[in-house]
Amino acid sequence: MKFSVSSSDLLKQLQIAGGAIASNPVLPILEDFLFSVKGKHLTITATDLETTIVTSIEVSAEGNGIIAVPAKILMDTLKELPQQPVTFNINKENFGIEITSAYGKYRLAGENGKEYPQIPEADGVDSIELSNQALAQAISKTLFATSTDELRPAMTGVYVEVDFNHLTYVATDAHKLVKYTFNNIKSEVSTNFIIPRKALNLLKNALSSGGILSLSFNKSNAFFEMGNVKMVCRLIDARYPDYNAVIPTDSTNQLSINRSDFQNSLKRIAIYANKTTNQVILNINDGSLTVSAQDLDFSNEATEQLACTYEGEPMTIGFNAKFLIEMLSVLESDEIKIELSSPNRAGILKPVDEVEDEEILMLVMPVMLNN
Repeated sequence: MKFSVSSSDLLKQLQIAGGAIASNPVLPILEDFLFSVKGKHLTITATDLETTIVTSIEVSAEGNGIIAVPAKILMDTLKELPQQPVTFNINKENFGIEITSAYGKYRLAGENGKEYPQIPEADGVDSIELSNQALAQAISKTLFATSTDELRPAMTGVYVEVDFNHLTYVATDAHKLVKYTFNNIKSEVSTNFIIPRKALNLLKNALSSGGILSLSFNKSNAFFEMGNVKMVCRLIDARYPDYNAVIPTDSTNQLSINRSDFQNSLKRIAIYANKTTNQVILNINDGSLTVSAQDLDFSNEATEQLACTYEGEPMTIGFNAKFLIEMLSVLESDEIKIELSSPNRAGILKPVDEVEDEEILMLVMPVMLNN
């Protein structure tokens, strides 16, 4: 089996697929890409058994076949080559691989492609279509709020609720929560599932700026197909917490403020906050918001005052500055509103100007005030 391809085009596809390869794979062959040549197409597969990425590229080939190619040495070689045609010559007897470039020859040992794990098939699936941009938006608005606590597996992914023409994405780590709803889809089903954080990170990198993707799912896996890239991920088999139960519905105090002014103030004040709690204090009165922080261990403190619109009782409440800054960087509205009920209950952040067909709500738990 022999094929030729542009070194840079091949490297681009390998970088997309290579994200699925684990740093410490459970099987040695999972350190490899699976190359499958059929006609004029090279299909590249990479997997860690939880997430699989398949991509394809046109090549000039003689003969069909499959071979498992060591990923790291191949990618390292291609990164050091300027753009040029490279030819792969594969010995089907001993799985030896010889790569020829304008500079010389490189030999590496492949493995039998037939020993590569089988990729899950899309059996008994339901499907929806959505734009690449809509999914990229959903990932960027929710992924930061997922948990890294492996003892709570459900919260290490993004919960997706398909409800006919609504698609709701929820992420929480018990300190902050994001609920993002996209209303413009067509679906025949109503269901829910949890997509792992790693899969969504890889998906974000693989999504192009335009176009439509197909999302199919059954009880075990989700299947994404966009252009020449396919991704399969095993869904998290766990029960997601009842997120609606923690969203306050009786927040009578409402603060409206310029988003970037508030965010920049928090960035400055956070420098003076305790590095363990990142606590900032918001002192809110009619027309005025005072943002302050102090670190008693180092005698550091800072205070700033901002103009705002406020309806409600005067209130003093503490939040983790890092969480607020993350949330404000995801919200796109010039003005944001914060809904509060009491100093020991969660605050709700929303954009003043909603984007058409989208709704976003962010919840942040307070940091108890030091007496």
